[in-house]
Amino acid sequence: MNQKQFIAGFAFAGFILVAAGCQSSVAPGSNADAPKPPQEKILESELRAYCPGVILRDGTAYYRTYAKGGQDDPTKLAYQAAITDVTRSCTRSNGMMTINVAAAGKIVTGPAGAPGTITMPIRVAVVRGDEVLYSKLHQHQVTVGDKSGATQFVFNDPNVVIPEPQPGSVQVFAGYDEGPPAKKK
Repeated sequence: MNQKQFIAGFAFAGFILVAAGCQSSVAPGSNADAPKPPQEKILESELRAYCPGVILRDGTAYYRTYAKGGQDDPTKLAYQAAITDVTRSCTRSNGMMTINVAAAGKIVTGPAGAPGTITMPIRVAVVRGDEVLYSKLHQHQVTVGDKSGATQFVFNDPNVVIPEPQPGSVQVFAGYDEGPPAKKK
């Protein structure tokens, strides 16, 4: 290919792109020409407002389930789940703050696992010093497919309501909570 053919091909491709951009798939007089309804505006004060971050405590990011009688035996591992990210959003009303706490993660099937639904104990808690303002243990269910890969999940608790805190005065925690260890016999 010589230089003239290259330039001609390049110019033709540019013309096709420009012509395609001028085309419209919207019929004249359709609703696409109608003005969009006003969307709720977010105020600058809301963007700058304090919203406490979510902390994933050490030891609460992983959850393992084992086949019956196989506790801590790697060959009896049914599922291993991990929370890989946490986030939140906050709204305020009448001196109260509502926090929507979310966690994302993945589940991997172990040697003793099979497709099905697993239940993971995920706790969301808000504390101010030694005072617990909110604490709820959720039994989050996720359907796991075959052993070919990881199953992703998203959990959220949109109902965390606390008195509006001063910046830096509260901590929000999310993570697995298996409860107290089983008593040994």
